[in-house]
Amino acid sequence: MRLFWKLFCSMVAMTALACSISGFLLIDGQFRSGLDAQAEIAVTEHTILRRMLLREMQFSRSFSHADVARLAEDSAASLSRGGISFRLSREDGQTLSGIAPPAASALTSSLSQTQLGWEVLRAGSRFYLHAASPLEAEDGTLYLETWRDAGDLFSARQAQYNAFSYLLLGLILASALAALAVSAWITRPLGRLSEAARQMAAGELSRRVAVSSDDELGQLSRDFNLMAEQLERHVGELTDTARRQEDFLHAFAHETKTPLTSIIGYAELLLSRPAQPQLVRESAGHIFREGRRLESLSRRLLDLFVLEKGSFSPRPTELAPFLERVGAVLRPTLEQAGIRLEVRAAPGTAELEPDLMESVCLNLLDNARKAVDTEGRILLEGAPTADGYRIQVSDNGRGISPEDLGRITEPFYMVDKSRSRAQGGAGLGLTVCQRIVALHGGTLTFESTPGKGTRVSVDLKGGDGG
Repeated sequence: MRLFWKLFCSMVAMTALACSISGFLLIDGQFRSGLDAQAEIAVTEHTILRRMLLREMQFSRSFSHADVARLAEDSAASLSRGGISFRLSREDGQTLSGIAPPAASALTSSLSQTQLGWEVLRAGSRFYLHAASPLEAEDGTLYLETWRDAGDLFSARQAQYNAFSYLLLGLILASALAALAVSAWITRPLGRLSEAARQMAAGELSRRVAVSSDDELGQLSRDFNLMAEQLERHVGELTDTARRQEDFLHAFAHETKTPLTSIIGYAELLLSRPAQPQLVRESAGHIFREGRRLESLSRRLLDLFVLEKGSFSPRPTELAPFLERVGAVLRPTLEQAGIRLEVRAAPGTAELEPDLMESVCLNLLDNARKAVDTEGRILLEGAPTADGYRIQVSDNGRGISPEDLGRITEPFYMVDKSRSRAQGGAGLGLTVCQRIVALHGGTLTFESTPGKGTRVSVDLKGGDGG
């Protein structure tokens, strides 16, 4: 059963039950109050008649049953203008005076010698209040019985029951309409949540639900929206990851296909024309360069594989001599290309793995070399910061556009593909750098202005300014 109908049926059932019980108790309470009042009147009448008989009987101890009977008739006639219904009988039930009650009763047989009792006596569809008490006469015990009509009281109760039945039916109908409105109001947010969930299942991850209250349903709506945001973000990340992986595979296939095609082509040329020394030298040179590019590509891929394992052993390292040593590795090559390298390293230490961090610095310097032309300048700097040590590589080269700046750490992404391939690049250097810096708990940031140059900063935590 749907929640809507559960709420509806529960509200109608509780309303009907509460009204029925309260109405019954109210009518029954009123009836009992009226019955007690009528019973008090009946007992009072019976008591008055009984006292009149006892007072007359006290003057003479020689009253026979016949004398008591005549006295009872006279007393009943004087008690009310029309007389009251009574009977005076013996112990065996024989009537001495008055008339028999409208229905048989065992009230007299249950009384003690001085007890006065009363009961509701039913005769067909009529109801009477029947009172009885014993009287001690000269020749034995007599029983005095009186009764009065109580049919109006029971008729009034039945009329109240009938009226309440119609009223209860109206209340149930009104509560049903109210329950429909309340159930629809309560379940409307659930309907919106269900619709939003179906739309999200169909792929519309941007779907959200309106929050219109601060109750549990409102909190559920807020939690649903939070879940939807997280899901959309995770799906977006997975989509971006899948796209990058696809781009990686396409780029990898392209990067390996080009040098392999060249190597195979020049090798076939060497086999077909071994007697041409100039052609052999040129072909061997092409094969050597393409082979070196494949070697660089495989080395970078191996670095990525090793970095994915995330296991290395950092140790305290003096950064000033470390950067001087890194600069010395590339300075001869840069000077041959007409590029000036300057190293400015302030004293300081940091927890790092020197070989991996050297790979980062060499990659950044190599990228700077590819970005500058002859008579360019590259600056390798190092300085302690408030919470670590910063290494910066700056150049006055071509710079990077804002569009390319956000993608330069993606595998195989190259700003200038033709120039990078011509210089032996494969688009994996910055990807490797980012992984290494992340393993050290640091950050890698880029600042670049097209036509003016680029600055790359490596911020390492836990450094000591010395």
